[in-house]
Amino acid sequence: MHNINVRLSLWMILLLSGIAWFSIAYLTGSDLSRLSEFLKPIPMVVTIDVVAIVVFVKWLWRWKWLHRRLGPFGPLLPSPDLNGTWLGEIRSDWVDERTGEKIPPIPGMLTVRQSFFHISCVMQTEEMRSDSYAEGFLIDDERQIRQLAYSYQSRPRSSVRKRSTPHDGTTVFDVIESFDRKLKGRYWTERKTTGEMKFRFHSRVILEELPSDIENHPMA
Repeated sequence: MHNINVRLSLWMILLLSGIAWFSIAYLTGSDLSRLSEFLKPIPMVVTIDVVAIVVFVKWLWRWKWLHRRLGPFGPLLPSPDLNGTWLGEIRSDWVDERTGEKIPPIPGMLTVRQSFFHISCVMQTEEMRSDSYAEGFLIDDERQIRQLAYSYQSRPRSSVRKRSTPHDGTTVFDVIESFDRKLKGRYWTERKTTGEMKFRFHSRVILEELPSDIENHPMA
């Protein structure tokens, strides 16, 4: 799932391996002119590399500076860390048959749970919950593209099933991290409805339900 700068990561592994190899050889007093002594540190170097990779994949990938551009090499991790809760609104083109007009913006919450290898997105409003089942980043700094895209299954509450049926859809967010962290994007569904969404970062804590102070659904 996670985009990574392969060239830069290989250079960093080689650098770590070289430092580890020379350090072990120096501390053990190895005679590097002898082939057996020259090769002796290799098992320990491999162990150090494996431990470093595990620590990186588990924790270190979240460090912000790893997502920043490192000179001509670019960032080690082009994909952003979006973990947490995002609050915002959904603007749908759906028309209320009772009024013949589009409904006002719908308050919503997006929670993102992300690891180095996986990301999942859950969208909630007062009337429905949508769970992602196919996710990915679209990152191309040269073309100024930084997007999160996912397909989802939406399950409305049983009390609103007459006007809102279960459906699948797709969302594409532009990731904005310059000053105020935001996700702005669009969605479309198999019900032939489309719309726009805008969310701001709220907290690293992943909430399980809507905050009590969020505005009511316009159809409530």
